[in-house]
Amino acid sequence: MTCGIVIIPTYNEIENIESIIRAVFSLHKTFHVLIIDDNSPDKTANKVEELQKEFPDKLFLEVRAKKAGLGTAYVHGFKWALIRDYDFVFEMDADFSHNPNDLEKLHDACHFGGADLAIGSRYVTGVNVVNWPLSRVLLSYFASVYVRMITGMKIMDATAGFICYKRNVLETINLDKIKFIGYAFQIEMKYRSFSKRFTIQEVPVIFTDRTKGQSKMSSSIIKEAIFGVLSLRIKKLFNRL
Repeated sequence: MTCGIVIIPTYNEIENIESIIRAVFSLHKTFHVLIIDDNSPDKTANKVEELQKEFPDKLFLEVRAKKAGLGTAYVHGFKWALIRDYDFVFEMDADFSHNPNDLEKLHDACHFGGADLAIGSRYVTGVNVVNWPLSRVLLSYFASVYVRMITGMKIMDATAGFICYKRNVLETINLDKIKFIGYAFQIEMKYRSFSKRFTIQEVPVIFTDRTKGQSKMSSSIIKEAIFGVLSLRIKKLFNRL
């Protein structure tokens, strides 16, 4: 029996994709994997298609026409998963910044621990980040401080992208209303879950910066997060979330 579907968005992840897929499939618990590829020029999708011959019943691929953002990739994946019979849906990066071994901890927090949404948290027990420059650690940490101040959520790692959702969370949230694509998408999903009074639990993990491939971070993503949080809070105050 599968523990759920792990959604991994990709764009030019040819250096990581085979290793991350094999790492998930080597776990003691059984997970399926859905790759959402944005037509990567480096042929990431071709490598996934090759691996599908080896893992035909648990590796799935959706290829989109062009690069369209992390948030829209996850919403695409959520809708794909909800059509099927998955009780748990996971978000995870392709670059090993999220340790695949921690998928089991996130699953257990939802399956046995009473969480509706389990977050792989870098900051719930201090600062558990490896290989990031201090400037990026501070940006990420204080972004979560800012989110807590504006939204009232008691989440230490509001921008985390390593998450397990129970199916009913994604069924309850109107995915067609999700607006943001970068860090703000991660905040928006948590805030909508919080506003629906779902139980959110942070599970401590160690985040290790990528060693292969290129980061997708940009100044526009940071700006979206800063102003997106204010927008979400204002909508909530006027009951328009």
